[in-house]
Parts: sequence; structure tokens; C-alpha cells
Amino acid sequence: MTKRSFLALAIAAAAMFAGGPAFAAGDAAKGAKVFNKCKACHAAEKGAKHKVGPTLFGIYGHKAGTIEGFNRYKGLVGADWTWDEAILKDYLKDPTAFTKKRTGKNSVMTFKLTKDDEIADVIEYLKTLK
Repeated sequence: MTKRSFLALAIAAAAMFAGGPAFAAGDAAKGAKVFNKCKACHAAEKGAKHKVGPTLFGIYGHKAGTIEGFNRYKGLVGADWTWDEAILKDYLKDPTAFTKKRTGKNSVMTFKLTKDDEIADVIEYLKTLK
């Protein structure tokens, strides 16, 4: 490999790994559509009643395990985190493993979002629910 080829390869590699977040920003409108998968268990409207799972209106930035009026499941009671982008990303990928790792308790939410773009979109949608 010539010096020039090596330099070109090094610059290309640096450009590929530099800048830009590892987790791309989502699209709230797309997230609203993806959230349809969640509606069997979760409401998202202001003032909505809890379903099998808690209403998710206002969840972004809220302390985990403290949804008023929802006490059906104890997996997140005593949680020491706030629902932010990083936490939601990990949680939505695998709620059961996340809850077990963070609290030592089991989660009844077994539904997973497996696509990073859908996770990013749902997070952006949840941010709008305030």
C-alpha cells in the first residue's frame, strides 16, 4: 500500500467514525405510528386512564416507577432513574433484561422494539406528550 493510499484510507475511516451520534435522532410523526404497537397496553393521551400498563403521557423526564394511580406492577418501584433518551433506548430494546439488570426485579412488559430507527422515533414521540 502506498503512502498516498494509506492516507486516503485513514481519512475515510476517520470521517466514517467521527461526529454524528451513534443513535440517530428520531421522527415524532413516525413514532406516533410505531406507538400503535403499544396502544393495546398503554394510553398516551392527557388524562387517559391506565390500561394494562400505565399511561405514558408525560413519561419523558419523569422518575421511573412513580406514575400516579398506577400500582399494578412493582417492577419499577424504587427505581433510581428518570426516563430520558438513553434509558428509554435501553429499556425499549429489552424491557425484561433492562428491569432485571437495573432493579433485580421482573418486568411484565415483554414487548421489544428491535429496530433502532423505531426506538428513536418512539422516543421522539414520547417527548411530545406533555
